[in-house]
Amino acid sequence: MRRWTVKDVMTDNVVSVSDTTPYKDIVQLLAQHEVSAVPVVDETKKVLGVVSEADLLHKMEFTGLEPHVHLLERKQRRQARAKAAGDKASDLMSSPAVTVTSDAALSAVAKMMDHERVKRLPVVDEQGRLIGVVSRSDLLRVYLRDDKSIRDDIREQVLRQTLWIDPDMLTVAVDRGVVTLTGTADRRSTAQITVRLCESVDGVVEVVDQIGYEYDDTADVHRQSLMRPTVRDMTP
Repeated sequence: MRRWTVKDVMTDNVVSVSDTTPYKDIVQLLAQHEVSAVPVVDETKKVLGVVSEADLLHKMEFTGLEPHVHLLERKQRRQARAKAAGDKASDLMSSPAVTVTSDAALSAVAKMMDHERVKRLPVVDEQGRLIGVVSRSDLLRVYLRDDKSIRDDIREQVLRQTLWIDPDMLTVAVDRGVVTLTGTADRRSTAQITVRLCESVDGVVEVVDQIGYEYDDTADVHRQSLMRPTVRDMTP
């Protein structure tokens, strides 16, 4: 079953800067292109780091403060103070940059952005060269898929191709990304697997499970687990 990846949503017309780009030029680029960060690249387009609005704001944060560094000052604070004194990209950037490849799953990228607390990630090829940028808003584009496309994917990719089920055996209704499944499956485990697979289809917001089943095979599994001898039972 095909899943959307970064290459399906990324922006390939990328704004970037070199390590010698002056502070004011970076500010102007961010404003001109309405972005919150830009990758810093070398002459071969390899990503060296990223300069964000937060990196640039340190200069404002430390304006008027004494330039000396307190001995007990935390590392993060010292780094911020150093960036405040910077006047070009190499002084301001966060490095090494957190990057992704174009074949990365959108769910994995969403987790990475949350963990790293960033809004945009550079997309690189196998040599680490910049080929695009993916943002939080890009990831949300998957939920703009129309209901018919989602329904077609469930019927063909989930039911027919993955589970080998006749799509007409179940009714698939999709309303604004909410999928409702009705009908009867042969086994309870089949119904449960169907729901889980539908939840993973790109663009699905929620799955409403109204599938019945003819036979509860999960009860057999539970009984078999109870009948297995434990270590205590096997001890002479």
